[in-house]
Amino acid sequence: MSNQKTIPAYVKSGLDLLKEDLDTRIPPKQVDRNVMIATWNIRAFGDYTHKWNANKDDSPKRDLQSIIYIAEIISRFDVVAVQEVKANIKALETMMDFLGDHWSFILTDVTKGASGNGERMAYLFDTRRVQLSGLASELVVPKEELNKIDENALSEQFARTPYAVSFKIDGKSFILVTLHILYGKNKKTRIPELRAIANWLADWGKASNVYDKNLIALGDFNIEKRGDLLHETFISSGLHIPPDMQTANVTRSIFDETKFYDHIAWFMGENGSPRLSLEYLRGGNYDFVESITYRGGTTKKELSWKISDHYPLWAEFSTRD
Repeated sequence: MSNQKTIPAYVKSGLDLLKEDLDTRIPPKQVDRNVMIATWNIRAFGDYTHKWNANKDDSPKRDLQSIIYIAEIISRFDVVAVQEVKANIKALETMMDFLGDHWSFILTDVTKGASGNGERMAYLFDTRRVQLSGLASELVVPKEELNKIDENALSEQFARTPYAVSFKIDGKSFILVTLHILYGKNKKTRIPELRAIANWLADWGKASNVYDKNLIALGDFNIEKRGDLLHETFISSGLHIPPDMQTANVTRSIFDETKFYDHIAWFMGENGSPRLSLEYLRGGNYDFVESITYRGGTTKKELSWKISDHYPLWAEFSTRD
């Protein structure tokens, strides 16, 4: 990463510890062999305190030390879908400086309204490995699909519009569709958005004029439990979540290991759905709680505002023929 000379010694020491941990727990990026795709809800990723180590009374809690740690984690992947990027993108811009000139990003405008929470959705990608391949769009539900006589039907557009962008690597292309499902008052309020996005993706993949059938959905689905109604609703259209990312040790929340919020999913060619041509190798999360240190220490609650309350979730795919 760039700007290495300006980093204080205690931050370099913490960064070295983080790098060592990442080296042992995240597969390396390998030319002509793999692509590392990740999703990460980075809590309120907007402004930051312009200090290396924020004081207890500083706001935001996120500081330069936190940003360089986030950048180091992101650097281990080829493309990362990021949720909760705010209207103010100072933290994002500073992180891009640390990542270096070979990293780029593409993002949506701010989602207006209370349910949108002033958020954007973004993709960060390593241009030495991954390039944009032409498509960038927000998914909009056709008017005739709204207000159907069904308690689980979508009655309005997505609170935060899913964002689709196509990428290519080693001659292979794929479309990532990132989403952040409305949490709402209870889990029943999440069903219409989950069902609509799953059905929309299934229809898109089956269309003969689709841009690319390699569709991967990823993001914060706000699914709370493994196998609950939301999970079943989501996969009912044929979207597949690999078994190794459904195990109890692949946690999503730094506070509650039972939560199942974030996912990476795709179609397997069943019942007429498109089949992902990329070969899935393995996936997991990255638990940063024990590997990130701050001078003077930090509570888990403070860590959630400095780094995030979600772990990044990743999937490795083969790019070999």
